[in-house]
Amino acid sequence: MKHIKLTLQYDGTDYSGWQVQVEVATIQGLLEKALFTVTGERNRVTGASRTDAGVHAFEQVAAFMTQSNLGPEVFLRALNANLPQDIRVINADECPADFHPRYSAKNKTYSYIISRTGAYSVFLKRYSLQIHSQLNCNAMQEAAGYLAGRHDFSSFRASGCSAKNPVREISEIRISEFERTGFMGFRFNAPVIKISIQANAFLRHMARNIAGTLVETGREKIPPEKIKDILKAKDRRTAGKTAPARGLFLEKIVY
Repeated sequence: MKHIKLTLQYDGTDYSGWQVQVEVATIQGLLEKALFTVTGERNRVTGASRTDAGVHAFEQVAAFMTQSNLGPEVFLRALNANLPQDIRVINADECPADFHPRYSAKNKTYSYIISRTGAYSVFLKRYSLQIHSQLNCNAMQEAAGYLAGRHDFSSFRASGCSAKNPVREISEIRISEFERTGFMGFRFNAPVIKISIQANAFLRHMARNIAGTLVETGREKIPPEKIKDILKAKDRRTAGKTAPARGLFLEKIVY
């Protein structure tokens, strides 16, 4: 029995998230279907992050057990031959039996992309939140500073979150501005803001709820210092709206 680790990229626009669901297309479901085609085995694939519907990934990590004699490189080519073009395996390796994509991770980084003007590139529509007014990025960074560290993030998790412990630790949260952006090797005069959040783990919708709240701060509707009160409240109703899924990317996982 071998344990295979996969690194994947995907455009989540047309999928109902990572986790297998009945009668809808998901990343995990299509990956398991491709594995069955390749090996004839009903392999259960475990993912590092259960991304929501519409969320994208630059670096999702998954693993599965197999009795197949195929090597990692063969798995990479065979799976890509049986997956849609918007889901790609970019690396495959054999890993220790005790490796777990989710629980072995030291931290994960999610990034949220915001198009700052009405003159955004049409190619960013699927991958960003469009804001037609200027945002105060200094206020956003100040607010983000209050979120750094170890906190109870109950005010930033979805009502259906099943995590028993709402405490998470954000090791870095950064607001970056770019006057130009790249896409498929092209450069566009489309100013964007990138919110990057690195944490030991994330609650359901935590990254999107933080992004939505920081956008409200950028619009000067939520003062930066108000973040302290929102954290203390432990009440989802006190924070900003959930930002749309299309702007969120699972960017990096560190083991």
